[in-house]
Amino acid sequence: MAGTLIAARRPVIAGLGITEMGRVYGRSAEDFAAAAVRLAVADAGLDLSDVDGLLTNAGLAGGVGLGLQRRLQLRDLRVLSEIQSYGASAGAMVSYAAMAVQAGMADAVVCVFADAPLREGLGSSAAYSRPRPAVGFDGQSRHAGLTSVSARYALAARRHMAAYGTTSEHLGAIAVAQRAWAAGNPLAQMREPITLADHQASRWIAEPLRLLDCCLVSNGGVAVLVTSAERAAHLPQPPVHILGWAQSHPGYPDAGESSFGLESGAARSGPAALKMAGVGLSDVTVAELYDCYTFTVLLSLEDYGFCAKGEGGPFAASGALAPTGSLAFNTGGGQLSSYYMWGMTPLSEAVIQARGHGGERQAPRNDVILVSGNGGILDHHSTLVLSPYARG
Repeated sequence: MAGTLIAARRPVIAGLGITEMGRVYGRSAEDFAAAAVRLAVADAGLDLSDVDGLLTNAGLAGGVGLGLQRRLQLRDLRVLSEIQSYGASAGAMVSYAAMAVQAGMADAVVCVFADAPLREGLGSSAAYSRPRPAVGFDGQSRHAGLTSVSARYALAARRHMAAYGTTSEHLGAIAVAQRAWAAGNPLAQMREPITLADHQASRWIAEPLRLLDCCLVSNGGVAVLVTSAERAAHLPQPPVHILGWAQSHPGYPDAGESSFGLESGAARSGPAALKMAGVGLSDVTVAELYDCYTFTVLLSLEDYGFCAKGEGGPFAASGALAPTGSLAFNTGGGQLSSYYMWGMTPLSEAVIQARGHGGERQAPRNDVILVSGNGGILDHHSTLVLSPYARG
């Protein structure tokens, strides 16, 4: 009897909602969030009255929080929280929702992210340009030129280059591969193919990062609905089983012994999530990795073990990440080419792949899908292991 109850409470993703994406104006982040929740619930074949859990995450523009419950007129929720681990938040939300379902705290938990930083008439570079006072050590780093997120990621990339000989061309191979995958994604903002020469010709953002090394900026929202396998068996969509999850928050010291730029949280959260799922890295058939920058991808590939430490560049340059390569990777184009919804970008594509709904970009095998999230300047990491199949 106990085994039957445990099996019945196995968590699955049963609903996915994706709003219009990209340069969509005149709607607030909360507007997008509400729309995404409604889409996910409808996709699961449920009503809003069936939802008894809500986890929210807003981008840097804010505007999505506990008030979304009132906006959606949700009653008597058993789980309600705002989650913030930046780009690692989607993985964290799903893991908390999975645990709530397993424990019987809730039966249908919606996890939602939405953001609306783009403004009509302004370029993408202005989306997150918000002045803040420079105080303490932060003031010193800004005086040294680290005035943006891109500059800090450039510092990490430069350290990796110095240690392992990674090149701009290696990063470019990642951008080219992801754009090739985006060609098969009707939701992608950027679908025109690019070449390595195009990458090398794109302007510097913060050397060694070029324009085509950096993710898009998007307005929109994405939501997923987590419920039990037993309940999902009677719902319309193929269930996506949540087999494993883990987080890692390195807490890099501002000192010489820091591994900043050389190792990310993937090195710990990856093995932990795979162990929970009862699978190994060799079982992974699809990888949906967080890609705010091409360098984030390269470091994650190494830390998950898809290639040896320091060999991320040659691995990407080998063509392994392209649609014709050995690893089905960021199959929707990722944040570099599809849309930027923090950790919901790789998660949403993972759900599509697990369901077998990828169309011309569908991976030939979708048995085990690894999903990563990255937040801050490599400060936070989350890993999910998903599958169309139940464990065992």
